[in-house]
Amino acid sequence: MQIILSLLVFLFGTFVGSFLNVVIYRFNTNRTLGGRSHCPSCAKTLHAHELVPIFSFVVQRGKCTNCKAPISIQYPIVEFLTGLLFFAIFSKFQLYILTFYPYFLVLATYFVLIFTILIVIFFYDLRHQIIPNRLVYPFILLSFFSPFVLSNTMLIPYDWSLMTLISGPLVALPLFLLWAFSRGKWIGFGDVKLALGMGYLLGVSGGYAALMVSFWIGGFFGLILLLASRGKGKGKEHYTMKTAVAFAPFLIFGTSIIFFSSLDFYSLFSIFKF
Repeated sequence: MQIILSLLVFLFGTFVGSFLNVVIYRFNTNRTLGGRSHCPSCAKTLHAHELVPIFSFVVQRGKCTNCKAPISIQYPIVEFLTGLLFFAIFSKFQLYILTFYPYFLVLATYFVLIFTILIVIFFYDLRHQIIPNRLVYPFILLSFFSPFVLSNTMLIPYDWSLMTLISGPLVALPLFLLWAFSRGKWIGFGDVKLALGMGYLLGVSGGYAALMVSFWIGGFFGLILLLASRGKGKGKEHYTMKTAVAFAPFLIFGTSIIFFSSLDFYSLFSIFKF
């Protein structure tokens, strides 16, 4: 029963991921989120069997059935990651299904909203290297209330402490200093705002751990790009130390790792100490 329920949660997440793809591609365009989906190459209206998350992409071998134009790999990736997100949230809070089902619904809905916003930011920043305010501000606002939502019961008012109020600015401070010192050349101000929400979501210790993981992953990824570029011939894209790379995906990846692993700054250090 547990396996079946987990599979259903994952499948439901993939369908939500299909909608997130629409949001990513149509956000900040003149197109609305409504209306039928169609092939961007030949404008053919897609039928229901062509819109099944992941499955349709595999069956169609990543091509439009009409014009044979390639379909972006982003579609199944977003669908799979969103399904994985739903499964991870379900697994993290499934204890409350039996003990306090209404609280489970609150937690699941709340964190699904937060992390679906982060998924959209992740891929939008990859495509355009910008974090829209209309996405990051709702993330900050929702994250600000995470201590209240994570309290033991919704019936007892949460006692807001000074550390709770300043956790966002404290975590955002290192990125703000990088942005100010480099005048926006090393890091964008959108990343600073994203870190503000990370601090409210994870707390100071968790937020700094997420920043640490983000820089580790970003540094490793950058090194791979540099090494891969050295073997490319003339006329092909080369990466250098000055090449602009979207940093929000690394911040979001780090946030997800810390949130779902429940690690913080101190426990992260204890894992890697020698």
